[in-house]
Amino acid sequence: MLPREMLKAKRMYQALRRQIPLGVIRSKAEYDRAVATLDTIIDEIGEDETHPLADLAEALGVFVEAYDKSHYQTPSPSPRAMLRFLMEQHDLGQSDLPEIGSQGVVSEILSGKRGLNVRQISRLAKRFNVSSSVFVEEWLFAYSCG
Repeated sequence: MLPREMLKAKRMYQALRRQIPLGVIRSKAEYDRAVATLDTIIDEIGEDETHPLADLAEALGVFVEAYDKSHYQTPSPSPRAMLRFLMEQHDLGQSDLPEIGSQGVVSEILSGKRGLNVRQISRLAKRFNVSSSVFVEEWLFAYSCG
């Protein structure tokens, strides 16, 4: 890359980073912005797994997860564990989640045989009124393997 192009790329990245905390998260404030941005992007993506912002959601998810791992000693529950917990709290069985698929699909998700996709994450976050970030790790796995 030519020096002039590199300078232009640097300026563009700095402008983007002021809007979206895209990069290593260094503070709680940046973390909070990243999570809020991730939630907004997932709301925008909705059920469209090919949405142009899907890569941005994946990148933010990686940075949020890295911050979580390095700053919090208490491990957060896996997305599957969170889904099980939410199902328990709402007294739901596997067949009570048609928004993410059949009973068989829910069973495969809970057993770890299948990951959640963007559409399912969006629907679960809305149904349980939680941040979509609690399901992101699972989505990243499904996205990178799918």
